[in-house]
Amino acid sequence: MTGNLSERDAKVIWHPFTQMKTAAPAIAIVSGEGAKLYDEMGNTYIDAIASWWMNLHGHAHPHISAALRKQAEVLEHVIFADFTHRPAVELAERLLSKLPPNQARVFYSDNGSTAVEVGLKMCFQYWFNIGQPKTKMIALEGAYHGDTFGAMSVGARSAFSAPFEAFLFEVLFVEAPVPGKENLALAQMQKMMAENPGQFAGFIFEPLVQGAGGMRMYEPEALDRMLEICVQNEVMIIADEVMTGFGRTGQMWASDYLTYKPDIFCLSKGLTGGTMAFGATTCTAAIFDAFWSDDKLKTLFHGHSCTGNPLACSVALASMDLMEKPETWANIRRIEKAHKEFSARLHGHHLVKNLRQTGVIIAFELETGSESSYFNGLRDMIWRFFLEKKLLLRPLGNTIYILPPYCITDDELSKVYEGIESLLSFLEMQ
Repeated sequence: MTGNLSERDAKVIWHPFTQMKTAAPAIAIVSGEGAKLYDEMGNTYIDAIASWWMNLHGHAHPHISAALRKQAEVLEHVIFADFTHRPAVELAERLLSKLPPNQARVFYSDNGSTAVEVGLKMCFQYWFNIGQPKTKMIALEGAYHGDTFGAMSVGARSAFSAPFEAFLFEVLFVEAPVPGKENLALAQMQKMMAENPGQFAGFIFEPLVQGAGGMRMYEPEALDRMLEICVQNEVMIIADEVMTGFGRTGQMWASDYLTYKPDIFCLSKGLTGGTMAFGATTCTAAIFDAFWSDDKLKTLFHGHSCTGNPLACSVALASMDLMEKPETWANIRRIEKAHKEFSARLHGHHLVKNLRQTGVIIAFELETGSESSYFNGLRDMIWRFFLEKKLLLRPLGNTIYILPPYCITDDELSKVYEGIESLLSFLEMQ
């Protein structure tokens, strides 16, 4: 084949979330190390968003790579119906040891969206199996849970889901309890329960941080008040920790900040340290027991060809090894501190609004004179500006955020901060 990778890509690849007609040529990455990525032209980029929030410990981490090589030489895959293997069992044991004590079982899938699908199916079928079928779900305004049909149903209705609106199941959306809207969210939740008694199967949410919705952040106390209503009304609690899990909010799970613990956890992204596609959905013993039956019709009829893949389980175990090291948590605290100091530098800037931070995530909106939107016209300009500075900072509309691998150095963080300040200076001159 002739031409470089970018040119060859343009002839054969269809990229996600991309209008292919107007998109610039894809940048061909040939290797990575730590928080850096290297393209085929010899350029070096700082990955300040952990490659779509997945990478926890850095690219090509030697401990994770070694685990992958070792497992590949033993067993690459086996059907997970009627069979099991050591990495799957050990990973389930370790995950359950880190999750709240009410979690009892692990169901594997292969990405965040499918982890959510499994959680939704567990929830709906639980009520069906115990003879109390419930057909409605509650979710937060501004939510994003993935792009499969169930995940789209519980996500905010938008241009992304508009072509499929007729195929999505019924969901009632309640205001997210972001600062200033806590009481409104609570009132809406109470009203929904009163108007639909006994009809809600579950409440699904991204704890503390709504990711693709614009890194919207809210306090655990506000969410806890909503969860209390769910408990009082026998509504199952489903936490989508796909992005927030594995230390992103400063604790192992964002749900660690909550008094009321979820019945179901949906995990992916950092599950393998960002190395492989993998998902897991965990649940309580009570949920599992509703499927435990001599009646085969009470089976959870869900599975994927790659369910419980040994390679993915092995790298997830290796990532868990790193999550248990004191230096990983020292790095998380270091990044939190650096973000706080950077926040102080940005505070009061007339182009910066809604500056916020949770754990290693910091975000703000650029003041544009209009409402924040994924399709804000500034987005493409901002993206190109950062790429020219060799920074991987992919804005959500006019929302700029940093969510780095934990290994990012102070010097690399400084370059990211300087790049953002350079953008603000550039915009001031326009």
